Amino acid sequence: MTSESLHPVPAPARRTVVAAVGTAGLAVALTACGSDNKSSDSTSSNSGSGASASSGGTGGGDNAAAGNAGGTVIAKTTDIPEGGGKVFASQGVVVTQPTAGTYKAFSSKCTHQGCAVKGIANNVITCPCHNSQFSATDGSVKKGPATQPLAAANITVDGDSIKLA
Repeated sequence: MTSESLHPVPAPARRTVVAAVGTAGLAVALTACGSDNKSSDSTSSNSGSGASASSGGTGGGDNAAAGNAGGTVIAKTTDIPEGGGKVFASQGVVVTQPTAGTYKAFSSKCTHQGCAVKGIANNVITCPCHNSQFSATDGSVKKGPATQPLAAANITVDGDSIKLA
């Protein structure tokens, strides 16, 4: 017989393994999301205060005159349903029409974990990842787990064109 101990070698606890796998997956997801959203963050941060976009009224607020000078056309006013909206993934924005003729824009990046918002209905913007809900009028949180509002983005309405400022 041998004099080796018959005690098993301790393995990592199940919690440790699950936490490590979850952390690695989260790191991959955030890295993938983070690289695409840097441009939308700069667009959103250039909006000044949320009041600029949320006071947009019918013509895009303070930037209505600037809309004639430039900006990228992202939609026609007829593309945005009243009480709903549309996500423009490549621009990183969601445009809504909370009331007839009033257009608002926000970052399409959910403030909870950075997922792209998808659904817009009944003046509510919904994130599919954890079901956070935001107001289509001002981007405020209507239902968590998100605790911060969607960042406002500058748009202008020039005739029937909606432009990203």
